[in-house]
Amino acid sequence: MTLVYIIIATLAGGLLSVLIAAAVSVGVLARLVRSLVSLSTGILLGTALLQVLPEAFEGHARPQALFGTLLAGLLAFFLLEKAELYRHGHHHEGDHPHHGHHHGFDAEQAGRGGLAVLVGDSIHNFSDGVIIAAAFLVDRHLGLATAIAIVAHEIPQEVGDYIVLLNAGLSRARALAYNALSGLAAVLGGVVGYFVVGPWEEAFPFLLVIASSSFVYVAVADLMPQLQRRLPWRETLSQIVWIAAGLGAAALIGQLRHAH
Repeated sequence: MTLVYIIIATLAGGLLSVLIAAAVSVGVLARLVRSLVSLSTGILLGTALLQVLPEAFEGHARPQALFGTLLAGLLAFFLLEKAELYRHGHHHEGDHPHHGHHHGFDAEQAGRGGLAVLVGDSIHNFSDGVIIAAAFLVDRHLGLATAIAIVAHEIPQEVGDYIVLLNAGLSRARALAYNALSGLAAVLGGVVGYFVVGPWEEAFPFLLVIASSSFVYVAVADLMPQLQRRLPWRETLSQIVWIAAGLGAAALIGQLRHAH
């Protein structure tokens, strides 16, 4: 059953993002992504710091080794993103029409850079799949919490990529197909993680720390800078409410997990 849970969880992020993108207009998507970025920030930080890291430190691994792994993970994700192999960008031309980029910028991303975007997102999704598998192998409820955190940041990312591809002139069907294709890499990562990681139980705490470093890196290096713009007080309050909702959701899942 664990493998079934992993496959369902890894499918969820890609399918949800594609279904949302297919069902909603681009204008609504752009507004929706702003709220999802705030919600994702809260869920990622809450899951990493309130659930996944504490679970890792409950094992028998030395704290110094785990903190070293956390540091190495943060630096590794920084270097991978520098190499465009672990992509988290949420660039939305429709969201900010005066952000200094022109239509040709999006066309280049979706044209000559389209393969790099697809490869980067696929590697990112494959890594997420391995992380979900490792969490489910530790505890089913921890796997669920980890999957929800990953889905939370996958949806705005994939929807953002979809908007970029549409702005560059791709058809709706083709843009959706690209998103779905990159999302399948998460399923592959989950299956590989189940069979490869499973026998190495002593490595689980370190894999959980790597998952936490991914969540913290995405939240702090990618999502939070998007929220650090001068905004009217109503929009600022909305950001705070959505972040608090994400933290609350992560804490609630943690409580339900410990109740079982």
